[in-house]
Amino acid sequence: MHGLVALLSGIIFSLGLGISGMVNPNVVIGFLDIFGSWNPALAFVMGGAVLVNLVFFNVIIKRNKTYSGGKLHLPTNTKLDKSLIIGSALFGIGWGIGGICPGPAVANLFLLNPVILAFVGSMIAGMLIYKFTLGKNH
Repeated sequence: MHGLVALLSGIIFSLGLGISGMVNPNVVIGFLDIFGSWNPALAFVMGGAVLVNLVFFNVIIKRNKTYSGGKLHLPTNTKLDKSLIIGSALFGIGWGIGGICPGPAVANLFLLNPVILAFVGSMIAGMLIYKFTLGKNH
């Protein structure tokens, strides 16, 4: 059951990314170009996601378990440390340069676009570098 819920969630998420235009780097870059030809459409996508999260996050917290019956794992670290700030900055810079973040990149893999493949390859390389260097300390 857990695998089926994960699969359906992934499909719904991918469809949402596609319909909203979040898989198109040009749309994302247009949203980030606040001093040029700004496209505010993705603000509505984010706003809709925040509203859905506000409702369902509270419901899930009260249940204290996932919908598939699994244990609920929530982050316990609330510190704003150097690693979080640097990682967030790197993520934002990469998103701004490439116009795509990990979720849409994975959703775009089926296109076999060399740019997307390079992005996902670089993302995986970055995760592995972290895991085998800094990850040992965290």
